[in-house]
Amino acid sequence: MRTALAPLASMPTAAHHDIGGAIDRYRRPVLFYVLATVIPWAFWFAAAYLSHLTPTSRSLGVAVGVLGVAGLFAPAFIAFRLIWPDPELCADLRRRLFSVKGVQPVYLLLACFLMLGSILLAQAISLLFGYSADQFAFAGKTSFSAGIFPGWFLLLLAPLAEELAWHSYGTDSLRQRMHLLAASLLFAVFWAFWHMPLSFIKDYYHSNVAQMGLLHSLNFAFSIIPFVILMNWLYYKSHRSILIAVVFHITAGCFNEMFATHPDSKLIQTALLTVLSVVLVVKDRSFFLRRDYLEGPHGAAR
Repeated sequence: MRTALAPLASMPTAAHHDIGGAIDRYRRPVLFYVLATVIPWAFWFAAAYLSHLTPTSRSLGVAVGVLGVAGLFAPAFIAFRLIWPDPELCADLRRRLFSVKGVQPVYLLLACFLMLGSILLAQAISLLFGYSADQFAFAGKTSFSAGIFPGWFLLLLAPLAEELAWHSYGTDSLRQRMHLLAASLLFAVFWAFWHMPLSFIKDYYHSNVAQMGLLHSLNFAFSIIPFVILMNWLYYKSHRSILIAVVFHITAGCFNEMFATHPDSKLIQTALLTVLSVVLVVKDRSFFLRRDYLEGPHGAAR
């Protein structure tokens, strides 16, 4: 862990290129984020309307599910449409799409198990406040559904669909204009805003959270900030591996649904992840606050 948290080395020599890889070619963030908001929202507000119609029927469930999934994949299609005309961006995408070549094992392990550790520790801390140890039991089923699709299907599909957009084009398009911390905070605000229509779709996770009250709704929005900081830290430390981002996102959803976790334990989890993200930024400040992005000749983040 000491290696993972160590500050970055000093500025590389001229043999290394500024704005590593093809990051400087991700030049259309405004177009990407506008389309990645408007198109999914159109699908999701339509799904929200249909989800509240009565009487319910299987055809309505199919429509809600299909519209929901269409909204999830829309940003990825937008990203690929922006990447496709540029051979350098296509090559850059192929290089890092499902590759973990050269990724230090510590980052792969963190991507797989950091969120598991955070929710288990949060539940353990909650015991000090009188919450039940029954939280450590396996839930057996998810706390939400998505039209005709079961919750576990969405827990696997949604991270894949989203990260094919956010870490194929979206994150790098912000990173080539600002330092990593600013890009992460800006994206976190966008992402919280982007999820908003899902809170109107009956039985969706976000709708269920909204029904818990303002505190838990605010916690969901705020929890995105440390989550994005940690995910982007892993992403850039792992040579911009999209697979690392996908794995981290999947484990976050699956482990938070795996146990019979009390909703209040997720407040504790947010606090733990916030502390960890602050520690990372402080210890690796040059990595988060340096304006340029540098990679070595083999694509390793410096």
